[in-house]
Amino acid sequence: MAQNNINTSLSQEVIESALRYERQKESVFKVLKILFNSIIVVAACSVLIANLVFPVMRVNGTSMEPIMSDGDIITSIKSVKLITRGDIIAFYYNDKVLLKRVIALPGDTVNIDDEGNVYVNNKAIEEPYITQKSLGICDVEFPLTVEENTVFVLGDHRSVSVDSRSQDVGNIHYERIIGKIVFRVYPLTEFGFFDSEKE
Repeated sequence: MAQNNINTSLSQEVIESALRYERQKESVFKVLKILFNSIIVVAACSVLIANLVFPVMRVNGTSMEPIMSDGDIITSIKSVKLITRGDIIAFYYNDKVLLKRVIALPGDTVNIDDEGNVYVNNKAIEEPYITQKSLGICDVEFPLTVEENTVFVLGDHRSVSVDSRSQDVGNIHYERIIGKIVFRVYPLTEFGFFDSEKE
């Protein structure tokens, strides 16, 4: 009789232990499922934010040297309202993305002399971010007035940059602007908010 009671107790303990194990398994599975779903949602939101609010892009070429180098990875913020003179913007041109500096806003008058000195509204502008002045690739007539809903842009490496001095590029309409460059992701030594005025 005592043997039967021991066997029954052992059987109950085994059953209870098995049930506890199953409940723990279900609990772990639920946690993993919630975690997996959360990761999917966060990843989807990150992709949407990256594409719609903070586009990420890689610098190709040398037209923005020395402030940006070929291979740098940067992010922008999509808001035309935040763009001011001196900001660097990304915009679409012939199925490519170009990076240039905003020199003049709608209604401004721009002039560039043969030595590459830039004047906005008849005032010479200070440009500590360029290493050498140049009229560069230019086939537009100065002075010119920037049209409504457009900006006049120049690359910092003036002798090689193709920008608003070229009729092919012209002034950049707001609809073509991807955003204002605000953050540098790579190289890691320069990771942080972007300083468009850095020499």
